[in-house]
Amino acid sequence: MSPTVRHGDRLLVRRVGRPDAVRAGDVVLARFPARPDLLVVKRVTRAVPGGHWVQGDNPFVTDDSRAFGTAVVVGRVVGRIWPRPHRLQAAPDAPGRALGGSSTLP
Repeated sequence: MSPTVRHGDRLLVRRVGRPDAVRAGDVVLARFPARPDLLVVKRVTRAVPGGHWVQGDNPFVTDDSRAFGTAVVVGRVVGRIWPRPHRLQAAPDAPGRALGGSSTLP
């Protein structure tokens, strides 16, 4: 998920109870039924039968739905709490939209 999330970042995640609570562009914490031991932070690209299609912001890293298929979203990332606290930026191809529809905090 670099550059949006970097190794060592601490994230605040809100558990998701309903699949429709997540929309395209949201950064989420997810698991893959094909790899239940793997917990990932990725961006939702679309809803698909059985879950969501998730991909990282770095197109060269493929530990996402391209490799493992549909993901089950565990929670939505609300923001980064350490080391640089703020809301996460929108997807690189969606300028002006911050996570959750709010403006980016400094």
